[in-house]
Amino acid sequence: MERRNQSSGFASMDRRKQREIARKGGMAAHRKGVAHEFTAEEARNAGRKGGQNVSLNRSHMIEIGRLGGQRSAERRRSRMNQVGGEPYGESRPAVPEASSVPVGQESPEVTQREDAETETMSQTNASDGGDIAQSGGWEAADAKHDALAR
Repeated sequence: MERRNQSSGFASMDRRKQREIARKGGMAAHRKGVAHEFTAEEARNAGRKGGQNVSLNRSHMIEIGRLGGQRSAERRRSRMNQVGGEPYGESRPAVPEASSVPVGQESPEVTQREDAETETMSQTNASDGGDIAQSGGWEAADAKHDALAR
């Protein structure tokens, strides 16, 4: 017997019609008192299983983490703009949308922007005598500052 690939019956119906029929069936089951009601423990276990399955998909977890970071930064920028300040002390360009660059590798534009920011920070530190990244840490910087103040 030849097998058909086309759906038939309930599966061939429009999604909205399927949902309507399913909704009516659920309501009827509740009216009859035969519908399953989850206890708090059952709901907790179902949520745990779902979370475990979702977390196995590494690319999905990376994507939702990236989106969460973007939204967090947007909220921070919005708060800073409401107060009247810039979130980073200077105006920064918007972060470009995700590209097809694999995780762990950066696009040349990102690398160039980071290099420019690092150079700007180095020049700022050198001009005010506050280069803390040198050997000796804070104590050396304090001694250097005291010597410059004399």
